[in-house]
Amino acid sequence: MSIAPGVQRLLAPNASMMTGPGTNSWLLGDPPVAVLDPGPAIPSHIEALLAAAPRLETVFVTHTHPDHSPAARALKARTGARLVGRPPPADGRQDEGFVPDAIPARDEVFAVGALRLHAIDTPGHASNHVCWLLEGDGLLFSGDHILEGVTPVIPVPDGDLGAYLDSLERLKGYPLRAIAPGHGRVIGEPLAEIDRVIAHRLQREAKIVAALAARRVATLDELLLPVYADVPADRHALARLTLEAHLIKLAREGRVARRGTNWHAP
Repeated sequence: MSIAPGVQRLLAPNASMMTGPGTNSWLLGDPPVAVLDPGPAIPSHIEALLAAAPRLETVFVTHTHPDHSPAARALKARTGARLVGRPPPADGRQDEGFVPDAIPARDEVFAVGALRLHAIDTPGHASNHVCWLLEGDGLLFSGDHILEGVTPVIPVPDGDLGAYLDSLERLKGYPLRAIAPGHGRVIGEPLAEIDRVIAHRLQREAKIVAALAARRVATLDELLLPVYADVPADRHALARLTLEAHLIKLAREGRVARRGTNWHAP
């Protein structure tokens, strides 16, 4: 599917509760010479990428969670393409087979044929997360930093909610036209969407503070239901990860305290 001049989307066949309709792999160039977020190492998806970009030169990744980067290794083996991204952190949730040839610095720009891709470091969902801005067009490839209609899980210890919110604020300083997320459809009105995500996270944080104030002392599991009563029970295990990330942020700010497995109101 064509998204913008020199940009096509190829959907990976890995639909699930976590990935929505599947991972969006982005083909860049006319003809395509780069892939951004090659997705999982599913043979049919790898063959589809190679068929769409037979002269592949570069593979970019936003981060190294298993639904975004594992196909990079196979693409490199088949084409010799250069891998660009940040190494996987050691939290047990990463694609440890991703070994980049180039590690992007903040605001480094890479040529992709006639296109220019601008690296924006955006830690939060993952410490090695990078969003990529298509210069001149204003299309932001957001990986899992910004998603269609939902907010990403912040899985501790690698995920960091404070860094996530800081990264969102920093993105507002770039000339954004639209957001091409790692899952779901392209998002228009990017600044409004960023503000929506920030507001949602702060509203959730306010519920955490209120729930803990009512109890004075509570475990993570005792806070989970009152804070995430609006979330289906089959997603509570994921919500628990982000709840802990919120509490760690609040503890850093001196708004809650942690003693063992208990969280205390100030």
